[in-house]
Amino acid sequence: MTGKLAIAISGGPRPSEIVEILVKAEKLGYESGWVAEGHGGDQFAIIASAASKTEHLKLGTAISSIFVRTPPTVAMAAATLDDISGGRFILGLGSSHKVQVEPEHGVPYGKPILRTRETVDFVTRLIADGEAGIEGETISIERFDLWFEPLRKKVPLYLAGLFPKMLEAAGEIADGIILTRSTLKTASTIRASIATGASKAGRDPADIAITSLLPTSISENRTAAFDAMRPGLAFYLGFFPRYNRLVSEHGFAREAAMVAEAWIAGDVEEAARRVTDEMLDATGIVGTPADARAKIAAYRASGIDLPILSPFARGPKAYETFHYVLDACAGA
Repeated sequence: MTGKLAIAISGGPRPSEIVEILVKAEKLGYESGWVAEGHGGDQFAIIASAASKTEHLKLGTAISSIFVRTPPTVAMAAATLDDISGGRFILGLGSSHKVQVEPEHGVPYGKPILRTRETVDFVTRLIADGEAGIEGETISIERFDLWFEPLRKKVPLYLAGLFPKMLEAAGEIADGIILTRSTLKTASTIRASIATGASKAGRDPADIAITSLLPTSISENRTAAFDAMRPGLAFYLGFFPRYNRLVSEHGFAREAAMVAEAWIAGDVEEAARRVTDEMLDATGIVGTPADARAKIAAYRASGIDLPILSPFARGPKAYETFHYVLDACAGA
């Protein structure tokens, strides 16, 4: 049984190569392509280029940080990409992380859930009405108006979330949730939080799409696939407190703490060695092509509406890695 499948790119390939990857994804039947930003290039520019070279592939941001762009620029970018793509754009928003926002962008980080709510409120009203203002706790904008008519008055909006408060917000104000590093138990455990938020807004929780970014490493050699995935998880556990908490709550508290200990001590290689096969297998798609296709099916059966393959690929072979993953999982 097949279903919807997506690909996400978080850097590694050059921007022009990411466009080529998304073009190929459409040809192979993938439902959507998602572009992160971080240090990987301007996501909106990349999506605009991909939109001009594709016809059916949905295109989304996974995610765009609410702290590093103002709400008007986010709204203008969303309306612009929706217009260029002919209504295929999905705006994925998230709060990012304090350890990124402040040292890397020089922007104060605080009250992420409230800022998310206020950003969503402003962005959706600006696109719908053509003008908006807000006097909130985290955002104050007197008035901003659009000088063009958006293609759609409502652009689909997904929120990145990991824990109950943001999941509730997604149930209340978003069209979908973007999870990451999910296990086969995640979808069932988060539904209560989504339903709580949906009930506050009088919405049907079944209308909120559940998607997940799934770290992916595939090789005919299982050992090589697992080894290639260790550095990525070590980085996430060592650098991002929120992801360390997430994996700890998945049942790997001791292991996650040990990885972080080595990372903080500056021993990146030891941190990667401390990442176990069990941690990798539980929180992503890793192994042979057959393993990967079976795991995709398992994620769907667990309640993930849209599995999003997310290879962690850096260096000169990043471009080839994405092509290999696309081919290996096409039609799954």
